[in-house]
Amino acid sequence: MIRAGRRHLVRTLADLAAQQGIGLQSYLNQGYHQAAGFPAPISSPRARTLLYDADEVDAYLAGKPALPEDVDQEHNEDLLDRREAAAVLGVAPRSWDVYKRHPLLTEHMVTVGGVEHWPWGIVHRYRDNRPGRSTSPGRPTGSGDQVPRDQLLARTAPLLDADPTVSATAVIEALGVRRSTAQAALTRLRADRIADLIGTEPKLSPDGAAAAFGYPAGQVRRATVRAEAVLRARRIAPYLADVATALHRAGWTTAVPAVQHPRDDLVVAVLVLDAERAPAPALVWDERYGWRTATSRRHPLTRGAAVPPDGDGVRYLAPGITPPPHALIAALRA
Repeated sequence: MIRAGRRHLVRTLADLAAQQGIGLQSYLNQGYHQAAGFPAPISSPRARTLLYDADEVDAYLAGKPALPEDVDQEHNEDLLDRREAAAVLGVAPRSWDVYKRHPLLTEHMVTVGGVEHWPWGIVHRYRDNRPGRSTSPGRPTGSGDQVPRDQLLARTAPLLDADPTVSATAVIEALGVRRSTAQAALTRLRADRIADLIGTEPKLSPDGAAAAFGYPAGQVRRATVRAEAVLRARRIAPYLADVATALHRAGWTTAVPAVQHPRDDLVVAVLVLDAERAPAPALVWDERYGWRTATSRRHPLTRGAAVPPDGDGVRYLAPGITPPPHALIAALRA
């Protein structure tokens, strides 16, 4: 901890070596900072970068008694490093790497000796007011997400970049979203990245690709299943494009297929027939059953992508999962 008002007295090992006219490597090799009686670092235990108080070091070098320890209570302006701040929240330092992206913390972060620090008072304010603190983790029942849906993946991706093991709880607290939203965003991002890596290294399995990213096995079962579905969707994309081209030539649509994963293990595609005299409002392709018509342009998929009943404007078209485009057009005209 850097005590309030003493930031200007912080010294790194490089500073201490230069003070004695010694190269840093020689200083480290000789272990000057490890000599008996040398002042302890003011950085947290196991910190990567050791920081020292200049007054304490100067007193030691001058052979003067050690300065009396400051036993005053913590001050709001005391500065905490990453490990100390994580300890205040009772979380691992890796989790702090996610929490620190909160606007309150980014606004007050300062760099001292090349190390990020946050004021004691700000860390405690964040701890006492972070989402979900007073109840179980997550948003209150019935409350909405604080991040618009179209921004969710973009806002979650940096959290995953900072910590491959980031949990849904950390996303909830950083973004103020519901647990289901956080879990879905992490699953989608991890699945897409796993699929991208397999695309460049086809010999990798989904589990192997997940391990290459450092994703914990216990967190990625859904993501690996979805990654396989993403890869299937990419393989079927040229066929769907050919169907869309044929339907466009028939004068029934100007749209492109919208591939969706209503379940992590399922690929479907929706193609809206937006022409005035189109034979159906929309078409749905399901990798299990092939093509069918839909009765609504706005909501062509039934809840959960369950197979809809026959009748009521729903028809299954052409035999097989991937009938040729001309066969599909013929079935629509029939």
